[in-house]
Amino acid sequence: MRGIVRFQTIALGLAITVTGCASPPSADVDAANAALAKAATDDAGQYAAASLQAAQEAKTALDEELKAQEGKWLKSYDKTKTLAVAAKTAGDKAAADAVAGKEKADALAAKEKAAAAAARAKARVAPVRIGGQIKAPTKIKDVKPVYPAIAQSARVTGVVTIDATIGQDGKVMDAKVVRSIPLLDQAALDAVRQWEYTPSLLNGVPVPVLVTVTINFTL
Repeated sequence: MRGIVRFQTIALGLAITVTGCASPPSADVDAANAALAKAATDDAGQYAAASLQAAQEAKTALDEELKAQEGKWLKSYDKTKTLAVAAKTAGDKAAADAVAGKEKADALAAKEKAAAAAARAKARVAPVRIGGQIKAPTKIKDVKPVYPAIAQSARVTGVVTIDATIGQDGKVMDAKVVRSIPLLDQAALDAVRQWEYTPSLLNGVPVPVLVTVTINFTL
């Protein structure tokens, strides 16, 4: 009788042990999957590639362990839980590293942009008026203005005067109206901004010049 009781006690203990670790740690697995997904969303592949690879390897180990347990009659998910926690930790690290990497990349890009802008500003030469040693540039590309339909209908005519800055490359850098005919100003500006010139030279070096041009609208 004592033998039977002892056997039943052992069997019950074994059953409790098997049951206690026979359920997969779904919450931990879900948390690991979520951590990996967040890392991917945070562009870890671009900004924290090494951390993301480590997280993916941890997730692969977890998946393999889950698959291995599926084929067993007596399942034990202790190792699975450990791997799930490790995968989540790796995923969280990849996400955090991605955020830090992106911030660093953005800061570097902003610094480079500011440096480029400063270099352009330093290289920019103030335009000068033609005269003396500086000859007027020669126009090599002319674009006629498109007469606005509303101005034609109203029979608006006249001359729009524009100050244009011709860059060192001969292209119009800037243009502003100095004598306005409201219905015709924009058409005049649109045309002048497409003009091109031979660069003006000072001591053999191209310089930006300021020229005054007129656009005559007639019907």
